[in-house]
Amino acid sequence: MSRPVDYFFSLVSPWAHLGHADFLKIAGEQQAPITYRPVNLGKLFPESGGLPLAKRHPLRQAYRMIELQRWREKRNLPLVLKPKHWPFDGELADRVAIATAQAQPDAAGTFVALAFRAVWVEEQDLADEANIKAILTSLDLPADDLLAAARGEDVGAAYARNIADALTIGVFGSPCYVVEGEVFWGQDRLDMLAEMLASGRAPFLPQP
Repeated sequence: MSRPVDYFFSLVSPWAHLGHADFLKIAGEQQAPITYRPVNLGKLFPESGGLPLAKRHPLRQAYRMIELQRWREKRNLPLVLKPKHWPFDGELADRVAIATAQAQPDAAGTFVALAFRAVWVEEQDLADEANIKAILTSLDLPADDLLAAARGEDVGAAYARNIADALTIGVFGSPCYVVEGEVFWGQDRLDMLAEMLASGRAPFLPQP
């Protein structure tokens, strides 16, 4: 079994959507266990020097749109550039992802994939509990139980811990894939993640 990967992401992130399927494939090929660690970017950015999209310079916003089109084509994945309900409050959906990973770990990757598709392809509002429940039901998962767990203290504590751990490790955006402290930021680093897992090399860490 390969080394585990901490998967920091947000369902509001188009980049995490673009990388999700390839990441699952890499983890599967390398037999790398995944720990799903959704993060609230609205809380992570202020602590790590990031800016929400609306506050970025127009040049950066324009280039983002170019990159999304490039990567949509490269990954051969559907992606609506400006979904109808985006941005949205992703906390409940993120917390359901945590609850699913805790209770039904084998279903977590598929739930996250369908949640990404709901936002970035079908333009659903994942702040709406009914849409989250529909995804869970489509997977024959206990939707009411998972939604209740998502609102509970244990999942809430795990969600907060993800932010604290992200900042300690050096995670500042979505997606980030972390192996033994080495951070791979962005779905455009998946090839490097795959090479690291396949080679078994020691992690590269920040230098004093």
